[in-house]
Amino acid sequence: MSGEYEFLSPQNTLGILEEEGKLKGYIDVAQGEDESDAVLTFQIMEGTRQGDQVRFKTGKIHERYYRFSGTVQRGHGRTDRDADFLRLAGDLETIHIDPADGQEHVERRNETFKWKPKAGEDSEQ
Repeated sequence: MSGEYEFLSPQNTLGILEEEGKLKGYIDVAQGEDESDAVLTFQIMEGTRQGDQVRFKTGKIHERYYRFSGTVQRGHGRTDRDADFLRLAGDLETIHIDPADGQEHVERRNETFKWKPKAGEDSEQ
């Protein structure tokens, strides 16, 4: 399952590296024109895979972080050079922390993140 996936939109990326059931990686989120940073990179701080079950949690930036719990599934692509070769499907939580009182506000939604083919590779080798 190691690779890159679309995260909420085509310009955002979820990058995952799996090593012996542990997940490392990042989420790059493009910011709006009124934001000071062009892209925020949320590092995956905790992550596991057991069978097809996947869970991870990112670090916090600007009082926001992400949690995901779901499954890794085959997509419509035939090889890892095809878009949608794998999918991560499950519940994404976006957690916003109120800077005034530290309260966490959780937005939950069901999401499917589709595999991004590796840049520069073509399917004829």
